[in-house]
Amino acid sequence: MTDLTDLIQPLTIVVLIAGFAGFLLWLVSYHGTWLVATIRKWLFTTDHQRIGLMYIATGLLFFFIGGIYATLIRTDLGTVQGLGLDPQTTLGITPDVYSTLFTMHGVLMIFMFVMPTLAGFGNYLVPSMIGSKEMALPRINAIAFWMLPPAGVILILSNAYAGWTGYVPLSLESFGPNPYGVDLWVLGLHILTISTMLGSVNFLVTILKHRAPGVHYWNMPLFVWATLINSVLLIFALPSLSIALTFVLSDRNFGTHILASVNGTPLGGALLYQNLFWFFAHPEVYVMVLPAFGIISTVLPKLARKDIFGYGAMAIALGAFAVLSFAVWEHHMFVTGISTDVRFVFMLATFAVAVPSAVKVFNWIATLWGGRIWMAIPMWFCLAFITGFVIGGLSGLFLASIPIDYLYHGTYFVVAHFHYILLGGTLMAIFAGIYFWFPIWTKRWYNQSLGQVHFLLTYVGVNLLLFPMFILGAEGMPRRVYTYLWTGNFQALNFLSSLGAYILGIGQLVFAFNMIYSYYGGDPVTSDDPWGEELSVRMSGPADPLPAGRPTPAPVPTAAAVEAP
Repeated sequence: MTDLTDLIQPLTIVVLIAGFAGFLLWLVSYHGTWLVATIRKWLFTTDHQRIGLMYIATGLLFFFIGGIYATLIRTDLGTVQGLGLDPQTTLGITPDVYSTLFTMHGVLMIFMFVMPTLAGFGNYLVPSMIGSKEMALPRINAIAFWMLPPAGVILILSNAYAGWTGYVPLSLESFGPNPYGVDLWVLGLHILTISTMLGSVNFLVTILKHRAPGVHYWNMPLFVWATLINSVLLIFALPSLSIALTFVLSDRNFGTHILASVNGTPLGGALLYQNLFWFFAHPEVYVMVLPAFGIISTVLPKLARKDIFGYGAMAIALGAFAVLSFAVWEHHMFVTGISTDVRFVFMLATFAVAVPSAVKVFNWIATLWGGRIWMAIPMWFCLAFITGFVIGGLSGLFLASIPIDYLYHGTYFVVAHFHYILLGGTLMAIFAGIYFWFPIWTKRWYNQSLGQVHFLLTYVGVNLLLFPMFILGAEGMPRRVYTYLWTGNFQALNFLSSLGAYILGIGQLVFAFNMIYSYYGGDPVTSDDPWGEELSVRMSGPADPLPAGRPTPAPVPTAAAVEAP
């Protein structure tokens, strides 16, 4: 007799396909001409503004998908176990299910949300900021974007279980119910790597060769500097990831034993993979932060009615991040037994990262000092970015110390540190950028009250979600585990953390409603520069002195002058 539970998944797929087909038939029947025109306009476009908006929309879609995985994890750890229940008999979360949730959350958030969204801002803004009509390679730009959606689908279908880092030997094993999950995971990441490399080369060529007359390196907007350096980081870091993933694929399918345990030396393969992975992944952290620096350095001075303070120091600090990011990857491996001399060098290099970080934070504060600050919603998110980045950076100094890292490395302290950088930092910058450029993209204002509610829920949610993790880590709760001992404050702190996750999630639903509603029904923008006033504000660097008789260069285009597509 057939078990009805075996038919649930295929029946669900059939219903979804039939429903989508019916929706398309209805759309074609009543809106055929409009549908064809819209598809042609967006599907085949090479316009950098439209491609940038598609990058941002795709990133936000995967932000919600990745957030679902995170909510399931926090529901298990905080609500179910926080109340003393068994996750295997309530949510059905076994160690294998947890590994899949953990893996897919990390991969989707990093590779399908943060990176594409920041690339979208780059696509939309960089050509206009340097006075170029288009990206240097517009068709390559379109190809790079259209590689994203299939890669995201492949990653979701993979249901990989090896953690977002894919450490060996776990990633070399074939898990019974999902033997090809890691293979699909590697395929999706390879596609994303190619897409990102194409985009990075395009940004480099555009910025280096397509600047308008009068736009020099030392008067480019800092967002352009951030995008330029970000592209260099990706071009040098991504090959390391590709090599590591290719080794995994080869060991799994061709028996090459490059990373597999062979001749009684399993540790050697694991260390080789970790070195290759972190040589990519630590610069990747700055890849996810540098464009956010550029967004903040654009929005904050505009709303403070001042030039950015210390333009030259800010640009040099971006370059310092690029250099140091390739000199600190070994601090992820302090507990692997490598030489003390090697660890000491990497500890000093990690401490050195605090210098450019402090330069940027103090310069942002100095920009605010004495300004006529417009406390609009983007400014609130700028201030939230600064506070979140400071907390994340200071907690990183703890982990940079070898003896302290021995205590905290495998604990939730690391989870809190990393997520403060991304949620307390990059996410806040992305929201600042969206709220700042939304009236320029759509020619409509969003609902201010809903925007304030979104900020409040997001800021409270992020801090309530993450700060208890510092205490959990200090008390010894390990990370990357699906369950934990019911001892000390573990249950209460996990419950608080999960409560923060729910608050954060509700805030994002408010954000989505506000954006969709305002796109159709928001108040119209009546000014070419929604954030402007009579006082002229320069958002670029200092102008170069001109020799006598030389014509005045063309003004550097600002973000506020960008026209909607």
